[in-house]
Amino acid sequence: MILIKNVDVYSPEYIGTKDVLTAKGKIVLIDDEISIFSKKICVIDGTGKKLVPGFIDCHVHITGGGGEGSFKTRVPEITLSKLIEGGITTVVGLLGTDSTTRSVENLIAKAKSLKEEGISVYAVTGSYGFPSETLTDSVKKDIVYVEEILGVKIALSDHRSASISNHELARLASDARVAGMLSGKPGIVVAHMGNGKKGLGLINEVLEETEIPVKTIRPTHVNRRKELLNEAFDFAKKGGIIDLTCGISEETSPSSAIIEAEKNNVPLENITISSDGYGSWSSYDSVGNLKDIGVSSVKSLFEEFKFMVKNLNFTIEKALMFYTSNVSKALEKYPQKGFISENSDADLLLLDKNLEIDTVIANGKVMLAAGKIEIKGTYE
Repeated sequence: MILIKNVDVYSPEYIGTKDVLTAKGKIVLIDDEISIFSKKICVIDGTGKKLVPGFIDCHVHITGGGGEGSFKTRVPEITLSKLIEGGITTVVGLLGTDSTTRSVENLIAKAKSLKEEGISVYAVTGSYGFPSETLTDSVKKDIVYVEEILGVKIALSDHRSASISNHELARLASDARVAGMLSGKPGIVVAHMGNGKKGLGLINEVLEETEIPVKTIRPTHVNRRKELLNEAFDFAKKGGIIDLTCGISEETSPSSAIIEAEKNNVPLENITISSDGYGSWSSYDSVGNLKDIGVSSVKSLFEEFKFMVKNLNFTIEKALMFYTSNVSKALEKYPQKGFISENSDADLLLLDKNLEIDTVIANGKVMLAAGKIEIKGTYE
């Protein structure tokens, strides 16, 4: 059991200075004062600190992305400590361009590995290509029978994508939707959006021509250029959920995009932010030659949160929603994840007065204390 005393609690809404008791991976009691009734309780003094939900990163290449510049550019697998240092207690893993030297089997094995090491992990099947790479030879079966899999990924409007038709996208979305219904999962299509001129056109065609609910298809990287972002705002106004990517562009950074969204009356609850961590960023010349390639960091998620609060005068409550409650609701894990309440999972971050991470608790275990890693991955 862990008892955090005298801490300012943001659930993400501010609920006051409280004591918070956790046991068996859950928050069991929140009260103005909780007595220390056993010597077995680990007591943490939260005086002068802020308690917030653990961050949920819904787009991480946990097995490593990259590979677009030959074998030497394959990104290594992520380690547990990298996620913990970034304040991430729940992660959604996925594949990227490379589903040849990477596989859904690798992805699920890594997901299970990170779960054994202490954090919560989900995944989506598929990759950039079509037909989708799967574990069971069926998108439906992957979602229904594989515990970690919540949906499927596809790439659209990108020179590396499979250039699928609206009919093929509709069939994929229908399969994901039905599989989600059968298994009690969100059954989503994570749509990687590239720089292509069609933008969200294919998604809009499918939604106009079929009965597939708008919440089924989740475009991500929508802040890679202004025109795409404006399309995404219209999509969110219709009830769709859009995902912004950290580090993708200064002009359309997640913070800037959210400020613009609010000006345009876009429902902020329909926006999430992810890191694209351990995926590769790349740039190409006008004829498609690779010019530059690098690796995205999962730390960018927490850095963006701090920037919003410290530099752009977002309230803590307002900034937190894009990394916690909005994401958990989009993944249909609310209030189990992304929320501080009794019976929620004990995924918690203790922040100091400068909003630096002091303590990370995942599933009721202290993973980082006083800024130092307590539990590392198996081979770290």
